[in-house]
Amino acid sequence: MRAAVAVLSVGLGLGAHSAFAQADYPNKPIRLLVGFAPGGTADVVARIVAPKLSEQLNQQRIVIDNRAGAAQIIASELTAKAAPDGYTLFMASAAFTINPALYKKLPFDALRDFSPIAIVAATPNVLLIHPSVPARSVKELIAHARAKPGQLLYGSGGVGTPSHLSGVLFNMLANTDITHVAYKGSGAAMPDLLGGQVQMAFPALSGVINQIKSGKLIALGVTSRQRSPSLRDIPTIEETGLAGYDATSWFGLMGPAGISKALVARLNAATNQVLKDAEVREQLSRQGADPLGGAPEEFAAIISKDTERWKKVVAAGGIKVE
Repeated sequence: MRAAVAVLSVGLGLGAHSAFAQADYPNKPIRLLVGFAPGGTADVVARIVAPKLSEQLNQQRIVIDNRAGAAQIIASELTAKAAPDGYTLFMASAAFTINPALYKKLPFDALRDFSPIAIVAATPNVLLIHPSVPARSVKELIAHARAKPGQLLYGSGGVGTPSHLSGVLFNMLANTDITHVAYKGSGAAMPDLLGGQVQMAFPALSGVINQIKSGKLIALGVTSRQRSPSLRDIPTIEETGLAGYDATSWFGLMGPAGISKALVARLNAATNQVLKDAEVREQLSRQGADPLGGAPEEFAAIISKDTERWKKVVAAGGIKVE
């Protein structure tokens, strides 16, 4: 009986400690990992959300920790190996779901080693062409590309990046042979696209809005299933006739596996509240990002679905990372 009482007392003590820890959370700065250098879209989204999230959590500091490199694998691994106490979070991007298809040996399991908290925003890539290309719609571009197999070039931010796989998916669904040219970042591809050395690209919309509005480049369609609030007059690639096309880039808040359901729920509620803030929504829209939000289960379903989808695209395209 004494042993049973002792065990029960320990259990109650642990439960009380856990409840107290959650009630006391956060009592120190939270680290928000970003897998890219400062200035990129993921970094900007994190810096827009972090101050308002700290207000919702009554915490003075959320520290942005940029761990750029290896297609955000470094930041992902740091997150996966962190203590599941809510003090290490990760602003993941859609490339997180591409990596399992590209790399045979990742230092984590993308589906098991993380706690999805909330999807924050989505931003489409956009199909851009140089004005010299004799096409002003996706249908006309497909016809032109089929008439000149292998002759049209599209630049990307590198092998396996969303801007690369957007083109692979386009070739697959349109039955075209448009040649890929990899650059060290989407920004590096822009001068050649503006100069006509490559005729096409699928960059993130947020970085090319000015070139589109100035007429220096022509936007034929966004890669998402819905039009972008930033440029509503640009149709989706799917609605212009390429059925099934969807290459949406997203940004979402995650933590390591094992975070308690209560803490995930609290972080999720705080994030969703932040995304209702008019200032946050306006700042995200200026970046070409559509504020989202939703339940952790919805974000988990997106991660699972995208991971399987990109595996098929990478396999069909025979893509390998050297």
